[in-house]
Amino acid sequence: MKKEAILYEKIDGALNCHVCNHKCIISNGKTGFCKMRQNDNGILYNKTYASASSIAVDPIEKKPLFHFYPGSLSLSLGSIGCNFKCPYCQNWAISQTYMDEIGIRNIIPDKSIKLAQENLCQSISWTYNEPTMWFEYTYDSAKLAQKKDLKTVYVTNGYMSDEALNLIAPYLDAANVDLKSMSDKFYQELCQARVEPVLENIHAMYEKDIHIEITNLVIPGHNDSEEDFKSLVDFVADVDVEIPLHFTRFHPHYKMNNLTPTPLETLEKAYKIAIEAGIKYVYVGNVPGSDGENTKCPECRELLIERNGFRIVSNKLKKDKKCPECGAKINIVL
Repeated sequence: MKKEAILYEKIDGALNCHVCNHKCIISNGKTGFCKMRQNDNGILYNKTYASASSIAVDPIEKKPLFHFYPGSLSLSLGSIGCNFKCPYCQNWAISQTYMDEIGIRNIIPDKSIKLAQENLCQSISWTYNEPTMWFEYTYDSAKLAQKKDLKTVYVTNGYMSDEALNLIAPYLDAANVDLKSMSDKFYQELCQARVEPVLENIHAMYEKDIHIEITNLVIPGHNDSEEDFKSLVDFVADVDVEIPLHFTRFHPHYKMNNLTPTPLETLEKAYKIAIEAGIKYVYVGNVPGSDGENTKCPECRELLIERNGFRIVSNKLKKDKKCPECGAKINIVL
């Protein structure tokens, strides 16, 4: 299903898309970098409005969001397309494809709200592929969700334009931002993008009181040096040491299936650097059986939330959000 885009302008016979920081100039009959926005005789259309490739009821921990209604369910919706071209993408089958190459279901915003309610979900997450690819749909859905007291979540690469973020921010409750590296070279070579807009959007989300958690997928030989970790940790700490930071283990995917999984000692090094820098909530993901996905009090290290995969085993936190052992205030949404 296609719908006219809401963030574009006409420039010298072409259209300038404003949904993300590529700011594509699109001539008649052509699409932008993401292939999901097309100039059709002077009107820019979003080709994926209400077009869902993936629908699931997920634990909120799968996003991953560990400090946003832990243990709750989230209706998770994905479409197709992306404004990055990461050669290691785990969802490449939907992010790097075309409309006629994959099965699609049309889920209008009203229907998504009803699905969330029927499945006892506390939130709706736009995930699996980059949510700004169907920005008009997520914007319309988020406004409806707010009226029904459903929380809204973006799982995003953080490359949306400031216009897009400003528009959806009043209706967006939480975001997990994939901060891939602090290196612009990494972004240019592996994502065909730039790092600075991502950093600016993390700051902007924080200032707009959107609950943020940051994920860094640690790829051997690409963003796993001590310098890489220190630079990323320093940035997060500069925004707020209370922001949960997830270091995630890489497994070979897509065009980078020749690499080995991230060594556990590398993840342990990243964890240690973050803790020593004062980051209060640091996690290690994609390591089954690890202690790295448990929430601990940053003051006394009391185990507060124990997790097994995406399942909550125990949760000692009450509505006052205080550590039951030392009384420290925990930065979490309950």
